[in-house]
Amino acid sequence: QVQLVESGGGLVQSGGSRRLSCDTTGFTFSDYWMYWLRHAPGKGLEWVSAINRDGRATYYTAAVKGRFTISRDNGKNAFYLQMNNLQPNDTAVYYCASGGDGYTLVQVLISPTNVGSFGQGTQVTVQS
Repeated sequence: QVQLVESGGGLVQSGGSRRLSCDTTGFTFSDYWMYWLRHAPGKGLEWVSAINRDGRATYYTAAVKGRFTISRDNGKNAFYLQMNNLQPNDTAVYYCASGGDGYTLVQVLISPTNVGSFGQGTQVTVQS
């Protein structure tokens, strides 16, 4: 059974940092691209970041580029999102997701639900 479990969310002051983790089980982690998505209050689900199978290629939405860093550890079946210089508009529930069979990065950019499985989400709240 595929499981993804996020951790690391919480309350942070504007300009602060948080590191999200996603621990996975139930599938061959190194075979899949992995994604971070977020759902902010009053907005739709948004793609945040992606990482390829070996971790050598990473992608970010413009709003977080230069502030967030995605990484993965295939030996631990886990991946991470280091978030620096957090701003109030980063407040959201953050979800980790596995790549879906047959879906490319472009398809995930078009629709963030074009992924395999989601975690339960972790709340990040940034206070000004």
